Amino acid sequence: MKQFNQFAARPSAMSRALRKAFVYMTLAGTPALLSTAAYAQAVANDESTSATGVGAGDAALPTVTVNAAGESGQHLQTQSANGALGSRSVLDTPFSITSVTADDLADKQILKLGDVFSNDASVSDNSGGYSAWASYITIRGLPADWQNSFRIDGKPFLGYGITLPYDHFERIDLLKGSSGFMYGFGTPGGLVNYISKKPTDTPVRSVSVGYTSGNIWSEHVDLGGRFGNDQMFGYRLNATHDQGETFNEGYLRRNSVSLALDARLTRDLTWDFQSIWQNSNSDDQTPSIYTANYTGATLPSVISGGNRTLVGPGQHLNTNFQLYQTGLTYRINPDWKANLSYSHSSARRNRNEQTIYLKNAAGDYDNYRSDYLEAHTYDQWQAMVEGNARTGFLEHQLVFGASWQKQVNDYTVNSIYQLSGTGNIYAQNTNAYYSNTALRTYHAGEITQQALFASDTLKFSERWSVLAGLRYNQFEQNAFGIGGNRTSTYSKNATTPTVALMFKPEPNTTVYTSYVESLEQGGTPSLGQDNYGQQLKPLTSKQYEVGAKTSQQGWSATAALFRIERAAEYTLGNALVQDGQSIYQGLELGGAYRPAPQWQLGASLMLLDATYKKGSTFTGNRVAGAPKNMATAQIAYLVPQVAGLKLMADAKYTGNTMLRAANDIELSSYTLFNLGASYTTRLGKYDTTFRAAVNNLLDKRYWQYQYENYIKPGDPRTFSVSAKLDF
Repeated sequence: MKQFNQFAARPSAMSRALRKAFVYMTLAGTPALLSTAAYAQAVANDESTSATGVGAGDAALPTVTVNAAGESGQHLQTQSANGALGSRSVLDTPFSITSVTADDLADKQILKLGDVFSNDASVSDNSGGYSAWASYITIRGLPADWQNSFRIDGKPFLGYGITLPYDHFERIDLLKGSSGFMYGFGTPGGLVNYISKKPTDTPVRSVSVGYTSGNIWSEHVDLGGRFGNDQMFGYRLNATHDQGETFNEGYLRRNSVSLALDARLTRDLTWDFQSIWQNSNSDDQTPSIYTANYTGATLPSVISGGNRTLVGPGQHLNTNFQLYQTGLTYRINPDWKANLSYSHSSARRNRNEQTIYLKNAAGDYDNYRSDYLEAHTYDQWQAMVEGNARTGFLEHQLVFGASWQKQVNDYTVNSIYQLSGTGNIYAQNTNAYYSNTALRTYHAGEITQQALFASDTLKFSERWSVLAGLRYNQFEQNAFGIGGNRTSTYSKNATTPTVALMFKPEPNTTVYTSYVESLEQGGTPSLGQDNYGQQLKPLTSKQYEVGAKTSQQGWSATAALFRIERAAEYTLGNALVQDGQSIYQGLELGGAYRPAPQWQLGASLMLLDATYKKGSTFTGNRVAGAPKNMATAQIAYLVPQVAGLKLMADAKYTGNTMLRAANDIELSSYTLFNLGASYTTRLGKYDTTFRAAVNNLLDKRYWQYQYENYIKPGDPRTFSVSAKLDF
């Protein structure tokens, strides 16, 4: 706290200026945010009177039009690039996709990945604000694979421990189900693809300031445009600074910069470049609770996630993330284009972290402390050609490509994992441990993937089409000892097909059935397990899906029936093992409806049956972490009496969940409510948007499932406000 107070007393000049602007703008916008129609009328009258003296064109408050309530549906018309599948709209993709736009993200005041998909009933939130678990989600009952389930513009990066700067992205897409054909190895639950902000033909100039409870201030700048002869060069620069005290009296300091460039070298040849750099330092994050040694069938009463009771002195999470990618795109002719790209990403973590080993219903625990460094890098080359052709009466949308990817994992030579004391979850944790500054890493493993892929969407008529695709993968996994000697090698060649039949009863509706096979990287045992550091062999999966999507004037709807067959992984004793199968069968329903121009309604539902099969131990049990049912509901309202004011509310129900494969401990269901408001107006000559959001409105206490045998207290109620000025 002393460190925080000293730094907070000397904020940068930029921070001071932006915060003063924020206070001024917030005071100016507060009456509208509170829907005070009388105040708005008084302002309008005052502006009208002033206009007679200085000129109506300068002083009159312009009409502000906000279309968010009509545009915030399911985004089925969004064009989405899906790896080997090529570019097509979400509506015309024979798989389930959720797309969250930059406006959606801004309205929600996002803290962690679980918040991004809070309106999707197929996504369980396993994440925790400001912690190493901030990117943990479960999709259709399957955990997102932190090594292979994350992409930025389709390029791989490691998601574990990394909270990306969400305001640097144009949208975030979630491809639900097996992604193996489109991107190579990956969990059959789904894949998250962050779409970065790119240069625009229209200049972009904005600055925003925000505040989040407990006491975190954020500043963000977004600049973009084109320059040069014939507007040849484009740029987009985003920079964000977050600093202050977190909701559990921890501390955060995070700086992020992203830069996107492009150059129209000729009429047909374009070069592009994207980069993201982020450095994050946090102290006193809420620890996770490990229950493998817990005795009893009922967990202790839930504690608040909003205090530091579980936090012992010395904890920190310091991360550095970098991604650089570049490519050339050549327009061969109006129907064909080719692309060659290269990307490099690195993620480095320095963690001093507690794990609470819960022992009994009274809340007693053993306190283990880990202290280690980890680093991961990805390099990828990819060449792809896509276009349209015709053979007789058949139309073809063709994609051909090849890729090479290498992943390097570095782990700590002298990591610490030790008992540091005992305690009780209802009393302040006093177990202290301060980091070993001499930690160093060694080259622990390499994973190389090479692939050839091709797909053809054959269009028989305006209504009927068939997708057929094939991906050939060469996978090699090598493990090394501390001295550099190779300790194990695993290699596998596999061909993973996909096929889909699509029917369009009318242009804005698609009915489909699809089948896809996938390979995913085997699990990595966690620190403290007997086989920690031993990457398990790849898993195979199959997915069957039947679905429908429609996007109509004023409403949209989606539905999907799915079955996923996957080799099972779970903890047995104190080791991560592979045994038998896990079968996931479910129904997804989603819809958005605009009954009137000022109203927007939305809802989604997932019913899931996830069961272990053909194993030696837990056959017939529910799969850990897979809730039987989930539901969401949203409402947005444009207040007609105050132009530019939008009010929002949403709720999410998460059904009961089994904590582990033995099914002897069940986490209770819970419902969270959120509120929000945004107000768009003009201050002087500048478009300005004020936003406010309250997450977990009722300050609900609940045990949140994070991973098999791991739980944490859910994040408490948080309040966020921001002001954005376009200039």
